[in-house]
Amino acid sequence: MATSDLAATYHDLEVSTSLGNATVHYAEAGNKSEPTLVLLHGFPSSSTQYRDFIPLMADKYHILAPDLPGFGLTKVPSNFQYTFDNITTVISAWLMALGVTSYAPYLFDYGAPVGFRLALENPAAVKAIITQNGNAYDAGFGQDFWKPIFDLWNTSNSQEVREVLRENILTQATTNYQYYQGVPEQDRALVDPEQPVRDYLQNLAGEANQEHQLDLFYDYRTNPEMYPKWHEYMRHSQVPLLAVWGKGDPAFIPAGAEAYKKDLPRAQVHLLEAGHFALETKRWEIAELCRKFLAQVQF
Repeated sequence: MATSDLAATYHDLEVSTSLGNATVHYAEAGNKSEPTLVLLHGFPSSSTQYRDFIPLMADKYHILAPDLPGFGLTKVPSNFQYTFDNITTVISAWLMALGVTSYAPYLFDYGAPVGFRLALENPAAVKAIITQNGNAYDAGFGQDFWKPIFDLWNTSNSQEVREVLRENILTQATTNYQYYQGVPEQDRALVDPEQPVRDYLQNLAGEANQEHQLDLFYDYRTNPEMYPKWHEYMRHSQVPLLAVWGKGDPAFIPAGAEAYKKDLPRAQVHLLEAGHFALETKRWEIAELCRKFLAQVQF
């Protein structure tokens, strides 16, 4: 495959949902006749977090990487309620519009609750799961990182706590922290310093963006409530799963990776010397692990 064939192209697809019409921005690469990988990004990024990973996989797989509602260039109605259920509704409609009926999701951070909702909605479509710092267990929460968000849940979305989060988490400094914390000193220069700046300016700056993100912080409480259903899905389906984790991640700690073995005894777990955005510094190792895993499960 020519090098140009490995590069992503960028598209906008309008989809109709019960919530109104949305326009999903996404990156695409590879041959459509190959198995499809759906890369679901996390907070506070967009599909651009996969910019350097896509060419490492596109020779073998058809790659789709959407911007979730509230991030990147995806557009939703002005009255859109920012919840993980609603985000999933949009992404489900996008997959349907593209005719994707069989795929393996790559779940990262916020991509995990979206991906598991999609799996519950249509388990037959999900042939394998790759989770990279994508949590599905209470044990995976980094307590210090999550305490301010737990406070939001425990105070029923109080305005006072929202302001604390706005001032302390929805900032350029905290975005930088998410990219660099837990990264070994010798690897810090591999992190693209422009990426956290792009994430902040595009997804966190401005009152409207911040209100959307605060709504999602509060709605994240619905994800642990769904964990038993996700665990039941995994136990019942025994879906092949690879958990590859930046073990220096302050948000989702290695115990969350190991926990997958409770419901999927054959799950493969790899802990890497990396932070939350592990692809910034370990994308080559992660691509190799993904390719080996997907070959083993004949995807």
